[in-house]
Amino acid sequence: MGGLDGTITNALPDIPRLYSAISEWLACVMYLAVIYRRAPLRRTMATGAAGLAVLIAIQYAAGALPLWLWLFGMLLAFGSMYAIIRIGAGTGRREGLYITARAFVLAELVASLYWQLTTFVGSHLGGLGNEGDSTGGAAFAWPSWQSWLILIITYTLCIGAAWLVERGNFSNTEPTATTRQLLIGTIGITIATFAMSNLSFVSTNTPFSGTVGQEIFYIRTLVDFCGFAILYAQQEQARRMEASAELASINAQLESQHQEYLASKENLESIGRLAHDLKHQIAALRAEVDPEHAAAGFEQLEQSVAEYSAQQHSGNPVLDVILTTKTRVCAERGITFTAVADGALLAGMSSMDIASLFGNAIDNAIEAAAKLPNPQQRLIRLALYGQGRFTVIRVENYYESALDTDAAGNLRTTKRDAARHGFGVKSIRHIAAQYGGEVTIRTEDHWFVLTVLLPR
Repeated sequence: MGGLDGTITNALPDIPRLYSAISEWLACVMYLAVIYRRAPLRRTMATGAAGLAVLIAIQYAAGALPLWLWLFGMLLAFGSMYAIIRIGAGTGRREGLYITARAFVLAELVASLYWQLTTFVGSHLGGLGNEGDSTGGAAFAWPSWQSWLILIITYTLCIGAAWLVERGNFSNTEPTATTRQLLIGTIGITIATFAMSNLSFVSTNTPFSGTVGQEIFYIRTLVDFCGFAILYAQQEQARRMEASAELASINAQLESQHQEYLASKENLESIGRLAHDLKHQIAALRAEVDPEHAAAGFEQLEQSVAEYSAQQHSGNPVLDVILTTKTRVCAERGITFTAVADGALLAGMSSMDIASLFGNAIDNAIEAAAKLPNPQQRLIRLALYGQGRFTVIRVENYYESALDTDAAGNLRTTKRDAARHGFGVKSIRHIAAQYGGEVTIRTEDHWFVLTVLLPR
């Protein structure tokens, strides 16, 4: 047991600087593999190679510093890890700092667990040599190949396990959403974890310190593991909250599309009744008034009424309303819209899903076509047909500007308020997934083609 003077009984050597540097570097590499990387692969690899050399140099330089500058050395190591993450992945400042904090705790955990296992096995084999760190005494007189073999096995298993659990916690197609509150909480947890895990090396005269060598290592590993687990749970909660917010936005858009459909349906019914009444009135007036100029004027009026009374007849009343409404919108914007649709194929879909799916698809096409300066190129084509065991929905529009999509095929919105837009294709995918279908997007010779396959 430790004495009242604060000394450590059966003191064991601390983690060698080289092993700490390798652990920090591997933690950075692991997170570079699971997060969304915006930097070219060549830059990532060059940053990783240079980062390993820098971390090793910093660790050995910090080992030569006085003990009271130990914290400064750790800050230099953290800063180097931040540079690796920031440059290697192309993250923003806040996102890079958040990922670095996660990597730092993981590095501390892996290095601590490895050295705890090494000292435990070494103490049972017997014999201490001089491989250890200058601040922690001697290490074990093992052949170097044995030490490296244990390091390779332990680090591979730990980093591999971290990769398995973290790859589902981060998106490799979108930047990690890092709010100010999330970052502050993460930095706080990281500082607390680091402080508690190294407390016994600073002073053994605290209620949370250990006084026996192996006991201190156990405390450090346990605290690092708890810190990593807390940060994992925090990220999982943040990811679920983000997904819930996105789903809520999609559902709100679905409801908005459905309300638009209901309003359009009511307007179309009113216009249809009005057109029907006007036809009868025109017929009565024509029978009473016979001059040629009056007849020509009434004929023109009748054509105008007929234009408003024209409706799509696909075989599905919901789709009829959507197509009729969008046809008029296209006419107002100088867009040629053609639709060939067998609405009977949508018999199993809810009216809300039909309105949202077709409304979003056509709205996206209208938005793209309306930007074209040449009216001859403002073309939209819609087809709804059966093919084998599938119902096929295809919406095509001509485009000229470059498209901005992510790795999942989702279009990135061109609107400034990206948080409230860009859910069009995501909403379509959401609806298709509810019916066991899938969505594909392709471009060919300036034609943007959105295809939805729904199993019958």
